[in-house]
Amino acid sequence: MKYSNFFKTMMLTTLLISSTYASSQNVSSNENDANVLHTKVMTLETQTEMTPQDILQRLKEGNRRFTKGKMKNRDLLMQANATAASQHPVAVVLSCLDSRTAPDIIFDQGIGDIFVARIAGNIQNDDILGSMEFATKLMGAKLIVVVGHTSCGAMRGACQDAQLGHLTALLQKIKPAVKQAASESQMKDCNNKSFIDNIAKDNVLYVIKQIKSRSPVINKLIQEGKVKVVGGMQDISTGAVTFFEDQPNTPKKS
Repeated sequence: MKYSNFFKTMMLTTLLISSTYASSQNVSSNENDANVLHTKVMTLETQTEMTPQDILQRLKEGNRRFTKGKMKNRDLLMQANATAASQHPVAVVLSCLDSRTAPDIIFDQGIGDIFVARIAGNIQNDDILGSMEFATKLMGAKLIVVVGHTSCGAMRGACQDAQLGHLTALLQKIKPAVKQAASESQMKDCNNKSFIDNIAKDNVLYVIKQIKSRSPVINKLIQEGKVKVVGGMQDISTGAVTFFEDQPNTPKKS
């Protein structure tokens, strides 16, 4: 009987240890989920199934991960290999040249997920417009995002009538936004951070208006519901992007 009790005790102890080990393994597994390598890339099937609103939500979620420091751990080399034969990006993002505003990073996207056009002041010109037509009409991207940012040097330069080589002509393209911001604020203070940020917002709205009015190709896709164009502002101190559609008081300009 004594031996019987001894073996029962040993069996219970073994079961308890096994259970504890299994639990610890599950915890470790869950903790390692954040470190799992993401290797999936955009496919034609995925691109076809997603709506413009789905894609916008994807970018919002990616930006949320970025601001929380929980970006996906991607195997970029494997994604590069997987997209070598073909690409199926779902969006095209126009953003500023500013080194702090890289769309792939702030929206936590991988290789082959989005097209990116970058230029000082996120302005629109014929080459960028042609690139957007390529991205949407020919490559199937369903969302165009124009992103400005706070404390933009290009906005300040346009406000102050800066003159420097070819930059002078570029800044001229921002002047309509400077005029609009001054009209809304009833003042023009190029040293006022809030005023500069208002220029950036108006510039995004102006660029969106240009995209729609100057590209019959893109405008037709918009009218057919195949493409959506949205604007937003990135706070460079946090990385957070606020889309204008999420701000009911933002003036709608089309």
